[in-house]
Amino acid sequence: MAYYVGVDLGATNVRAVVGDDDATVLGSAEGPTPQGPSGIAVTEAVLDLVREACAEAGVEPSSAVAAGIGSIGPLDLAAGAVENPANLPDAIGRIPLTGPLSTLLDTDQVYLHNDTNAGVIGERFHSDRNPDDMVYLTISSGIGAGVCVDGEVLDGWDGNAGEVGHMTIDPTGFMTCGCGKDGHWEAYCSGNNIPRYARRLHAEDPIETALEVENPEFSAADVFAHAGDDEFADHVLNQFSHWNTMGVANVIHAYAPLVISVGGAVALNNPDRVFEPIRERLEEMVFINVPEIRLTDLGDDVVVEGALASALTGGTGDRSRL
Repeated sequence: MAYYVGVDLGATNVRAVVGDDDATVLGSAEGPTPQGPSGIAVTEAVLDLVREACAEAGVEPSSAVAAGIGSIGPLDLAAGAVENPANLPDAIGRIPLTGPLSTLLDTDQVYLHNDTNAGVIGERFHSDRNPDDMVYLTISSGIGAGVCVDGEVLDGWDGNAGEVGHMTIDPTGFMTCGCGKDGHWEAYCSGNNIPRYARRLHAEDPIETALEVENPEFSAADVFAHAGDDEFADHVLNQFSHWNTMGVANVIHAYAPLVISVGGAVALNNPDRVFEPIRERLEEMVFINVPEIRLTDLGDDVVVEGALASALTGGTGDRSRL
């Protein structure tokens, strides 16, 4: 039996799985993403979790035929590394991935993808229809999209296609993104930035609110928890929905997908406040055909399942290549 490895490297957690020829997960491991002191610490965490997943599966790492990695970006695809990730501390400059994992597994078949590209690979692989034109959109600590057009997953020459969270949706630049640029979608709607956006809105219009906007522990979860009961929380989420719908409309106009599958912690934990408003408002903003918009069936596993599917299919997610 052949064995395959999938890795999901996120800004908060790292996950690793080992699977067989049918993409059945035989072993898994998960841990927090190190926040320093350097990118090597993150690399070592990835390798340790792959070892743990292999141990749970009862196989040696060297038994793996191939591996897929879905990772936060931006990527340096030629070097097989993450370069200056926007959602990790500045001290983490470069995270080597493909070289160290190739050495551990003793295989040169290691496929590195942006995490959302791994997501769309997973969606296609596990879909009944294996659609040729679809988008996987994540709304989480960051925002990004994996895009498949005419059966081809779009990686871009450097692996960074699909960074739609860094589309400019607000030319006034009211908010600055974690990448340092103004007006990006992610600056308004990602889990990391919703609290910052709420503080700015409250400074502009100090509506009476139960939200402790100046508390250092104030989070996106607090905003969602007060929805429907707090005028200011509702105002924040109304603006949030506006920007999200604008971002999704841009994705539709750019790629004309048949399906958009939505995932990420912010969307999955608050579907009525995130997902439904997008569906309700899209007709107002979209000029072409509105695709089917749905929540991913794979939940939190979509990226790691996509990474595993990438390993199985030579980096494509196309089941016909099995």
